[in-house]
Amino acid sequence: MTVSTMFLRGLTFGVAAAGLIAVAPAQAKVEGNTIVLGSAISFTGKYSTNGIHAKNGYNLGVKRINEMGGVKVGGKAYKLKIIYYDDESTPLRTAQLAERLIKQDGVKYFLGPYSSATTKALAPITEKYKIPMVEAEGASRSLFNKGYKYIFAVLSTSEQYLASSIALAAEIAKKNGKDPSSVKVAMAFENDPFSLDVRAGVLDDMKKFGMKAVIDDKLPRDLSDMAATLTKVKALRPDLLVISGHSKGAATAARQIAEMKIKVPMIAMTHCEAAKIVQKFGASTNDYLCPTQWAETLSYKGAAFGTAGEYDKLFKKTFKGYKNVPYQSAQATAAVLVWKDAFERANSFDTEKVRVALTKTNMKTFYGNIKFSKGGNNIAKPMVLRQIQNGEFNVVAPSEWASHKVNWPRK
Repeated sequence: MTVSTMFLRGLTFGVAAAGLIAVAPAQAKVEGNTIVLGSAISFTGKYSTNGIHAKNGYNLGVKRINEMGGVKVGGKAYKLKIIYYDDESTPLRTAQLAERLIKQDGVKYFLGPYSSATTKALAPITEKYKIPMVEAEGASRSLFNKGYKYIFAVLSTSEQYLASSIALAAEIAKKNGKDPSSVKVAMAFENDPFSLDVRAGVLDDMKKFGMKAVIDDKLPRDLSDMAATLTKVKALRPDLLVISGHSKGAATAARQIAEMKIKVPMIAMTHCEAAKIVQKFGASTNDYLCPTQWAETLSYKGAAFGTAGEYDKLFKKTFKGYKNVPYQSAQATAAVLVWKDAFERANSFDTEKVRVALTKTNMKTFYGNIKFSKGGNNIAKPMVLRQIQNGEFNVVAPSEWASHKVNWPRK
């Protein structure tokens, strides 16, 4: 057993399985009074930070449900637990571990991995074996246009992540007596499925307002340097700079924007919180716009956790060291709530009956409303934009969800 595997065992409320050694098959569909969920997720490698955020969210969902009496099926109460394997942030490893969970561990119900890339590797396998998966971290819209019947995602799809920044830029232009088509946009996107989907959403919304891109750079994966792009930004002086490059890309961008003294009226960037840019780069990140699937100030409410704010307080109490609860954690918890709801409405552990119940999901939670399209993506919850204001993340758009006014132009 590796040191990392031993560490992960100690971390979880559920079950962290030792993924690198052989174990005897476990009848993990339902063991006595326990329903077993399985997840191959990233505890090491590129996606490890967000993988651990997601794991914490899964575990809090399991803990809460079990404390409230578990899952009621056939007049009996069942507890939940999770078998985890570390996929090392590698899609091939995700696929291998999915096969292991199904064939050796007997898992019949999946929670998703972290990232669109690893979810894309897993989805054909759960489809092949007709195993339902509720996932919370794979946002690529290409996951939901392939006719899959066994994937259900609680999060908004990736093309929505930065699209709201375009609408906000258009709104500000109008307030200043300018035509939205005059807004100049600079785009910098990592060349990976998630970020390219984010780019596609930005381009779609730019077309609505007649905006033009003055920079459209596709950057290497595992983004560690974007000085060349930022040099062009300095020369062309766009009105809005949009960036997507996962946690490493966000940290790289925030560092180099400060170092190069880049002055842009608006900067919108994914993964601000996960990259901990406020902690790392302080006041230089003020007025960044950061898309989020969820925020504690939103007026969402559900039976298990109460309001978004109440979930926020419980999460911080349970897991020390969080100044802000990452939306990756909140949406992971929501995925566990979906499983409870589906089991109870199906009143069965038959995977096909549970899958049908999942297709009919229509629930309110602390994370937002959840209702699945035919393709499996959540069509009931919007993205929102938060702005870093004096080190705090405050919702500024869309206006109906805003808790604070947007600071513009960025100082």
